Amino acid sequence: MTTAEGVVRARQSLPARIAARTGGGVLRVALVLIGLFWLTPTIGLLLSSLRSPQDIAESGWWTVFTEPAQLTWASYSALLDNAKVMDSLLTTALITVPATVLVVVIGALAGYAFAWMDFPGRDGWFMVVVGLLVVPVQVALIPVAKLFGAIGLFETTPGVILFHTAFGLPFAVFLLRNFFAEIPRELLEAARLDGANELRLFTRVVLPLGGPAIASLGIFQFLWVWNDLLVALIFADSGKPPITVALQQEVRQFGNNIDVLAPGAFLSMVIPLVVFFAFQRQFVSGVMAGAVK
Repeated sequence: MTTAEGVVRARQSLPARIAARTGGGVLRVALVLIGLFWLTPTIGLLLSSLRSPQDIAESGWWTVFTEPAQLTWASYSALLDNAKVMDSLLTTALITVPATVLVVVIGALAGYAFAWMDFPGRDGWFMVVVGLLVVPVQVALIPVAKLFGAIGLFETTPGVILFHTAFGLPFAVFLLRNFFAEIPRELLEAARLDGANELRLFTRVVLPLGGPAIASLGIFQFLWVWNDLLVALIFADSGKPPITVALQQEVRQFGNNIDVLAPGAFLSMVIPLVVFFAFQRQFVSGVMAGAVK
Protein backbone atom coordinates (compact mmCIF):
# COMPACT_ATOMS: atom_id res chain seq x y z
CA MET A 1 0.00 0.00 0.00
CA THR A 2 1.42 3.35 -1.04
CA THR A 3 1.59 6.38 1.20
CA ALA A 4 -1.19 8.13 -0.76
CA GLU A 5 -3.50 5.14 -0.38
CA GLY A 6 -2.76 5.07 3.35
CA VAL A 7 -3.63 8.75 3.72
CA VAL A 8 -6.91 8.32 1.82
CA ARG A 9 -7.86 5.29 3.88
CA ALA A 10 -6.97 7.13 7.10
CA ARG A 11 -9.23 10.00 6.15
CA GLN A 12 -12.20 7.70 5.61
CA SER A 13 -14.74 7.64 8.39
CA LEU A 14 -15.60 4.45 10.25
CA PRO A 15 -19.01 4.01 8.50
CA ALA A 16 -17.30 4.45 5.12
CA ARG A 17 -14.71 1.76 5.93
CA ILE A 18 -17.45 -0.61 7.15
CA ALA A 19 -19.49 -0.03 3.98
CA ALA A 20 -16.43 -0.62 1.80
CA ARG A 21 -15.61 -3.91 3.51
CA THR A 22 -19.12 -5.32 3.74
CA GLY A 23 -19.95 -4.56 0.11
CA GLY A 24 -22.81 -2.77 -1.59
CA GLY A 25 -25.24 -5.70 -1.33
CA VAL A 26 -25.36 -5.74 2.45
CA LEU A 27 -25.69 -1.97 2.55
CA ARG A 28 -28.61 -2.04 0.11
CA VAL A 29 -30.39 -4.69 2.17
CA ALA A 30 -29.91 -2.60 5.30
CA LEU A 31 -31.29 0.50 3.55
CA VAL A 32 -34.30 -1.45 2.31
CA LEU A 33 -35.01 -2.72 5.82
CA ILE A 34 -34.72 0.82 7.23
CA GLY A 35 -37.08 2.07 4.52
CA LEU A 36 -39.63 -0.64 5.30
CA PHE A 37 -39.40 0.15 9.00
CA TRP A 38 -39.98 3.85 8.25
CA LEU A 39 -43.01 2.96 6.09
CA THR A 40 -44.57 0.64 8.67
CA PRO A 41 -46.95 3.28 10.14
CA THR A 42 -48.06 4.27 6.63
CA ILE A 43 -48.67 0.66 5.65
CA GLY A 44 -50.54 0.07 8.91
CA LEU A 45 -52.77 3.08 8.30
CA LEU A 46 -53.49 1.95 4.74
CA LEU A 47 -54.44 -1.56 5.83
CA SER A 48 -56.54 -0.18 8.71
CA SER A 49 -58.43 2.03 6.28
CA LEU A 50 -59.30 -1.10 4.27
CA ARG A 51 -60.73 -3.00 7.26
CA SER A 52 -64.11 -2.82 8.89
CA PRO A 53 -64.54 -1.18 12.33
CA GLN A 54 -65.35 -4.60 13.81
CA ASP A 55 -62.10 -6.12 12.54
CA ILE A 56 -60.12 -3.11 13.78
CA ALA A 57 -61.61 -3.49 17.26
CA GLU A 58 -60.89 -7.22 17.40
CA SER A 59 -57.35 -7.48 16.04
CA GLY A 60 -54.35 -5.58 14.70
CA TRP A 61 -53.85 -4.52 11.09
CA TRP A 62 -51.15 -7.16 10.52
CA THR A 63 -53.75 -9.94 10.63
CA VAL A 64 -54.75 -9.07 7.05
CA PHE A 65 -51.69 -11.03 5.86
CA THR A 66 -53.26 -14.23 7.20
CA GLU A 67 -56.89 -13.17 6.62
CA PRO A 68 -56.99 -11.09 3.41
CA ALA A 69 -60.78 -11.36 3.33
CA GLN A 70 -60.84 -8.51 5.88
CA LEU A 71 -59.93 -6.01 3.15
CA THR A 72 -62.87 -3.96 1.93
CA TRP A 73 -63.56 -0.60 0.28
CA ALA A 74 -66.53 0.09 2.58
CA SER A 75 -64.61 2.67 4.63
CA TYR A 76 -63.72 4.67 1.53
CA SER A 77 -67.34 4.54 0.44
CA ALA A 78 -68.30 5.97 3.83
CA LEU A 79 -65.66 8.65 3.40
CA LEU A 80 -67.01 9.68 0.00
CA ASP A 81 -70.48 9.93 1.57
CA ASN A 82 -69.14 12.24 4.30
CA ALA A 83 -69.65 15.69 2.78
CA LYS A 84 -67.78 17.46 5.58
CA VAL A 85 -64.55 15.52 5.08
CA MET A 86 -64.67 15.85 1.28
CA ASP A 87 -65.31 19.60 1.54
CA SER A 88 -62.37 19.86 3.92
CA LEU A 89 -60.08 18.36 1.29
CA LEU A 90 -61.21 21.03 -1.16
CA THR A 91 -60.67 23.74 1.47
CA THR A 92 -57.19 22.41 2.17
CA ALA A 93 -56.33 22.56 -1.53
CA LEU A 94 -57.71 26.10 -1.79
CA ILE A 95 -55.42 27.13 1.06
CA THR A 96 -52.31 25.14 0.18
CA VAL A 97 -51.99 25.89 -3.54
CA PRO A 98 -52.23 29.73 -3.29
CA ALA A 99 -50.02 29.82 -0.19
CA THR A 100 -47.39 27.76 -1.99
CA VAL A 101 -47.55 29.72 -5.26
CA LEU A 102 -47.37 33.09 -3.50
CA VAL A 103 -44.39 32.10 -1.39
CA VAL A 104 -42.52 30.71 -4.40
CA VAL A 105 -43.21 33.71 -6.65
CA ILE A 106 -42.59 36.44 -4.07
CA GLY A 107 -39.63 34.58 -2.58
CA ALA A 108 -38.01 34.16 -6.01
CA LEU A 109 -38.43 37.84 -6.86
CA ALA A 110 -37.10 38.97 -3.48
CA GLY A 111 -34.28 36.44 -3.58
CA TYR A 112 -33.16 37.73 -6.98
CA ALA A 113 -33.32 41.33 -5.75
CA PHE A 114 -31.22 40.58 -2.68
CA ALA A 115 -28.71 38.58 -4.72
CA TRP A 116 -28.16 40.72 -7.81
CA MET A 117 -29.75 44.15 -7.46
CA ASP A 118 -28.19 47.09 -5.65
CA PHE A 119 -30.53 49.21 -3.53
CA PRO A 120 -30.11 51.19 -0.30
CA GLY A 121 -30.00 49.04 2.82
CA ARG A 122 -29.92 45.74 0.94
CA ASP A 123 -27.72 43.90 3.42
CA GLY A 124 -29.59 45.35 6.39
CA TRP A 125 -32.96 44.29 5.05
CA PHE A 126 -31.63 40.82 4.32
CA MET A 127 -30.46 40.53 7.92
CA VAL A 128 -33.99 41.44 8.99
CA VAL A 129 -35.30 38.61 6.83
CA VAL A 130 -32.80 36.21 8.39
CA GLY A 131 -33.88 37.36 11.84
CA LEU A 132 -37.50 36.60 11.04
CA LEU A 133 -36.57 32.94 10.57
CA VAL A 134 -36.33 32.48 14.33
CA VAL A 135 -39.69 34.08 15.14
CA PRO A 136 -42.07 31.29 16.26
CA VAL A 137 -45.59 31.15 14.89
CA GLN A 138 -47.08 31.17 18.39
CA VAL A 139 -45.77 34.69 19.04
CA ALA A 140 -47.89 36.13 16.21
CA LEU A 141 -51.14 34.25 16.83
CA ILE A 142 -52.83 36.80 19.12
CA PRO A 143 -51.66 39.99 17.32
CA VAL A 144 -52.57 38.60 13.91
CA ALA A 145 -55.92 37.37 15.22
CA LYS A 146 -56.73 40.90 16.44
CA LEU A 147 -55.59 42.37 13.12
CA PHE A 148 -57.62 39.91 11.06
CA GLY A 149 -60.65 40.54 13.27
CA ALA A 150 -60.37 44.28 12.67
CA ILE A 151 -60.14 43.97 8.88
CA GLY A 152 -62.61 41.11 8.48
CA LEU A 153 -60.20 38.27 7.62
CA PHE A 154 -60.63 36.21 10.78
CA GLU A 155 -62.03 32.71 10.08
CA THR A 156 -61.66 33.14 6.32
CA THR A 157 -59.66 31.22 3.75
CA PRO A 158 -57.77 34.35 2.53
CA GLY A 159 -56.70 35.01 6.11
CA VAL A 160 -55.15 31.56 6.44
CA ILE A 161 -53.42 31.98 3.06
CA LEU A 162 -51.95 35.34 4.10
CA PHE A 163 -50.71 33.93 7.41
CA HIS A 164 -48.95 31.00 5.77
CA THR A 165 -47.53 33.25 3.07
CA ALA A 166 -46.13 35.72 5.59
CA PHE A 167 -44.45 33.04 7.67
CA GLY A 168 -43.18 31.12 4.65
CA LEU A 169 -41.49 34.10 2.98
CA PRO A 170 -38.44 34.51 5.29
CA PHE A 171 -37.27 30.97 4.62
CA ALA A 172 -38.09 31.31 0.91
CA VAL A 173 -36.11 34.53 0.53
CA PHE A 174 -33.18 33.15 2.51
CA LEU A 175 -33.04 29.91 0.52
CA LEU A 176 -33.46 31.40 -2.95
CA ARG A 177 -31.19 34.37 -2.34
CA ASN A 178 -28.32 32.08 -1.37
CA PHE A 179 -28.99 29.85 -4.37
CA PHE A 180 -29.27 32.70 -6.86
CA ALA A 181 -26.10 34.31 -5.50
CA GLU A 182 -24.10 31.30 -6.71
CA ILE A 183 -25.05 31.89 -10.35
CA PRO A 184 -21.91 33.01 -12.25
CA ARG A 185 -21.82 36.79 -12.64
CA GLU A 186 -20.34 36.39 -16.12
CA LEU A 187 -23.53 34.67 -17.27
CA LEU A 188 -25.71 37.55 -16.11
CA GLU A 189 -23.36 40.14 -17.57
CA ALA A 190 -23.46 38.38 -20.93
CA ALA A 191 -27.25 38.47 -20.88
CA ARG A 192 -27.19 42.20 -20.05
CA LEU A 193 -24.82 42.84 -22.96
CA ASP A 194 -27.35 41.12 -25.22
CA GLY A 195 -29.92 43.69 -24.14
CA ALA A 196 -31.82 41.76 -21.47
CA ASN A 197 -33.49 43.88 -18.80
CA GLU A 198 -33.91 42.75 -15.19
CA LEU A 199 -37.30 41.09 -15.78
CA ARG A 200 -36.09 39.20 -18.83
CA LEU A 201 -32.90 38.26 -16.99
CA PHE A 202 -34.94 36.91 -14.11
CA THR A 203 -37.38 34.89 -16.23
CA ARG A 204 -35.00 33.60 -18.90
CA VAL A 205 -31.78 33.02 -16.97
CA VAL A 206 -32.26 32.95 -13.21
CA LEU A 207 -35.49 30.96 -12.99
CA PRO A 208 -34.34 28.07 -15.21
CA LEU A 209 -31.06 27.80 -13.30
CA GLY A 210 -32.89 28.03 -9.97
CA GLY A 211 -35.42 25.32 -10.83
CA PRO A 212 -34.13 22.74 -8.32
CA ALA A 213 -34.14 25.23 -5.43
CA ILE A 214 -37.60 26.51 -6.39
CA ALA A 215 -38.93 22.94 -6.57
CA SER A 216 -37.46 22.18 -3.14
CA LEU A 217 -39.06 25.30 -1.69
CA GLY A 218 -42.41 24.44 -3.25
CA ILE A 219 -42.34 20.95 -1.72
CA PHE A 220 -41.41 22.26 1.72
CA GLN A 221 -44.12 24.92 1.65
CA PHE A 222 -46.78 22.53 0.34
CA LEU A 223 -46.06 20.00 3.07
CA TRP A 224 -46.00 22.63 5.82
CA VAL A 225 -49.31 24.18 4.82
CA TRP A 226 -51.11 20.94 3.99
CA ASN A 227 -50.22 19.33 7.35
CA ASP A 228 -50.84 22.46 9.43
CA LEU A 229 -53.24 22.18 12.34
CA LEU A 230 -52.46 25.07 14.71
CA VAL A 231 -53.04 27.95 12.28
CA ALA A 232 -56.06 26.22 10.77
CA LEU A 233 -57.66 25.74 14.20
CA ILE A 234 -57.40 29.47 14.94
CA PHE A 235 -57.86 31.27 11.62
CA ALA A 236 -59.80 28.91 9.34
CA ASP A 237 -63.56 29.04 8.87
CA SER A 238 -65.08 26.66 11.42
CA GLY A 239 -67.85 25.84 8.95
CA LYS A 240 -65.40 24.84 6.21
CA PRO A 241 -62.26 23.65 7.99
CA PRO A 242 -59.17 22.08 6.36
CA ILE A 243 -58.73 18.33 6.50
CA THR A 244 -56.57 18.38 9.63
CA VAL A 245 -59.22 20.26 11.59
CA ALA A 246 -62.03 18.15 10.13
CA LEU A 247 -60.38 14.92 11.26
CA GLN A 248 -59.72 16.42 14.69
CA GLN A 249 -63.38 17.36 14.99
CA GLU A 250 -64.43 13.86 13.96
CA VAL A 251 -62.37 12.40 16.79
CA ARG A 252 -63.77 14.87 19.31
CA GLN A 253 -67.41 14.41 18.32
CA PHE A 254 -67.64 10.67 17.69
CA GLY A 255 -64.46 9.04 18.91
CA ASN A 256 -65.16 5.60 17.44
CA ASN A 257 -65.88 6.39 13.78
CA ILE A 258 -62.67 4.75 12.60
CA ASP A 259 -64.31 3.91 9.28
CA VAL A 260 -64.08 7.64 8.41
CA LEU A 261 -60.95 8.60 10.33
CA ALA A 262 -58.63 5.92 8.92
CA PRO A 263 -59.29 6.51 5.20
CA GLY A 264 -59.47 10.26 5.76
CA ALA A 265 -56.09 10.31 7.50
CA PHE A 266 -54.53 8.13 4.80
CA LEU A 267 -55.96 10.28 2.01
CA SER A 268 -54.70 13.47 3.68
CA MET A 269 -51.26 11.89 3.96
CA VAL A 270 -50.98 10.34 0.51
CA ILE A 271 -51.60 13.58 -1.39
CA PRO A 272 -48.42 15.28 -0.04
CA LEU A 273 -46.52 12.06 -0.74
CA VAL A 274 -47.68 12.14 -4.35
CA VAL A 275 -46.54 15.76 -4.65
CA PHE A 276 -43.17 14.90 -3.12
CA PHE A 277 -42.50 11.91 -5.38
CA ALA A 278 -43.66 13.87 -8.43
CA PHE A 279 -40.92 16.45 -7.80
CA GLN A 280 -38.44 14.10 -6.14
CA ARG A 281 -35.72 14.53 -8.77
CA GLN A 282 -35.83 18.34 -8.58
CA PHE A 283 -35.91 18.20 -4.78
CA VAL A 284 -32.80 16.00 -4.58
CA SER A 285 -31.02 18.17 -7.14
CA GLY A 286 -31.79 21.29 -5.12
CA VAL A 287 -30.61 19.76 -1.86
CA MET A 288 -27.40 18.42 -3.43
CA ALA A 289 -26.72 21.72 -5.17
CA GLY A 290 -27.08 23.59 -1.89
CA ALA A 291 -24.77 21.10 -0.20
CA VAL A 292 -22.08 21.48 -2.85
CA LYS A 293 -22.30 25.28 -2.89
